[in-house]
Amino acid sequence: MKLSPLQKARYEYQPKLPGMLRNGISSICVKEGEATQSVADQDKIAALFPNTYGKKEITFVKGTNTSVAKKQVVGVILSGGQAPGGHNVVSGLYDALKATNKDNVLIGFKGGPSGLTDDKYIVFDDEYIDQFRNTGGFDIIGSGRTKLETEEQFKVASEVCKKHGITAIVIIGGDDSNTNAAVLAEYFAAHNTGVQVIGCPKTIDGDLKNDDIECSFGFDTATKTYSELIGNIERDANSAKKYWHFIKVMGRSASHVALECALETQPNICLIGEEVAAKKMSLSQIANQIADSVVARSNKGMNFGVAIIPEGIVEFVPEFGKLIAEINELLAGAKADEFNALTTWADKYAFIEKGLTKESMAVFALLPESIQQQLFLERDPHGNVQVSLIESEKLFAELVGNVLKERKAKGEFNGKFGTQHHFFGYEGRCAFPSNFDADYCYSLGYNAFMLIRYGFNGYLSKVSNLSKPADQWVAGGMPITKMMNIERRHGEDKPVIRKALVELDGAPFKYFEAHRAEWAVETCFTFPGAIQYYGPAEVCDLTTRTLALEKGE
Repeated sequence: MKLSPLQKARYEYQPKLPGMLRNGISSICVKEGEATQSVADQDKIAALFPNTYGKKEITFVKGTNTSVAKKQVVGVILSGGQAPGGHNVVSGLYDALKATNKDNVLIGFKGGPSGLTDDKYIVFDDEYIDQFRNTGGFDIIGSGRTKLETEEQFKVASEVCKKHGITAIVIIGGDDSNTNAAVLAEYFAAHNTGVQVIGCPKTIDGDLKNDDIECSFGFDTATKTYSELIGNIERDANSAKKYWHFIKVMGRSASHVALECALETQPNICLIGEEVAAKKMSLSQIANQIADSVVARSNKGMNFGVAIIPEGIVEFVPEFGKLIAEINELLAGAKADEFNALTTWADKYAFIEKGLTKESMAVFALLPESIQQQLFLERDPHGNVQVSLIESEKLFAELVGNVLKERKAKGEFNGKFGTQHHFFGYEGRCAFPSNFDADYCYSLGYNAFMLIRYGFNGYLSKVSNLSKPADQWVAGGMPITKMMNIERRHGEDKPVIRKALVELDGAPFKYFEAHRAEWAVETCFTFPGAIQYYGPAEVCDLTTRTLALEKGE
């Protein structure tokens, strides 16, 4: 296989480790912190995790290694959607294993959690690992979304671990995947299997974070990738001066990606779902807000602009949520067959009009016909609307267009409004990791082995002080149960890791809020350019604007 020059150079890049982990494994010891409790529902979470709840946070510091030396056979799983840097978590874990004892073994389970229960695996060696160092993607072993949650699955997993002599499992994933890790860790502890489970925080959406987890891996690279593309579009818009570009970016449950891209590129408009929900904004209010910017810029002779839309924005609109709930009820049971038997959209529309409340029908009537039809054609396995498939960038472009037509009829708008639509999602999930993500992920993997070496179970690999140079990063671990609460899912109470939403009183949003009025009217675009891997540290090792603002930098 012929390598590109960059690919060849990235194979040779040596990721930076936190200063403490550079001292050599033999000179690292554990400093215990306070005992922990879950973020909510403490009694319920404690009852569900009697063997792993309430453990102490720990930090690795310089000192004599007091762990018991033994041969380690570790399994690793990539779980959920891809995120840049996953390969380096595996590489860091492998290097730490081999640095401790060359006879240690790392087994990669293929295709996600199902690789463990199906016993599909590969035993890593130097030659295989070296093909994936500092590269994007999850193709080293593949990924999957199988949930490990049943007693039968746990029993099979235990048998597979026993078969291979596995001493620990590392699960690399997001909030659901690490919830699975916590439940599996509890099962292994309750059944005295001797197998530890360690998690690593992954998601480009940025919603796996808290006071301990400053940033999930992949967020830095993905937002830099999207911001480069958005900056390119801004430059094109400012050159052609004839289109409004509506750009949807990843982030169904939280708007961290949209906010970071806005901080990087300073578009005219960026919608933040959490603000929409807090202010109970309607689709009409949002469309009019964007239209205000279009009109103000048009009055200055600028019939162009850029708007960033988070993919899950409609789920934050209260009236839209009510509409979806009514549609799901409308098509429940035999009603779905009655609806599907209708042959024309006119007949279906009449059926819908009879079944919705007046308020929800008013919202439905606002939607472009293509979106209306999509709400009834795209169903998930449970018969519910797949809201994530809604092309919200096209939805808001058309809603704004309708508002502008009304204003033009009243003589309130005399400009032009041409649109282009974009969705940036897959473009960022497997990009070459930035130096930050390459270093952070390698550190997470290396640190995961330290947690295994010291016998921890049900812990998340934790690297903090991330806004500083890597030699000042702090390595340690935290019990996964600390991040958990109880949520109602599929009619049952389930322990899950609480998703982190954009904090409207946080420094990143406050900065955005303080500047967006100017951005909405003026052309304040900034152009981040491509991710830089070689050159001055202040360019190549730059962290996200979100993290810098959160740290007051």
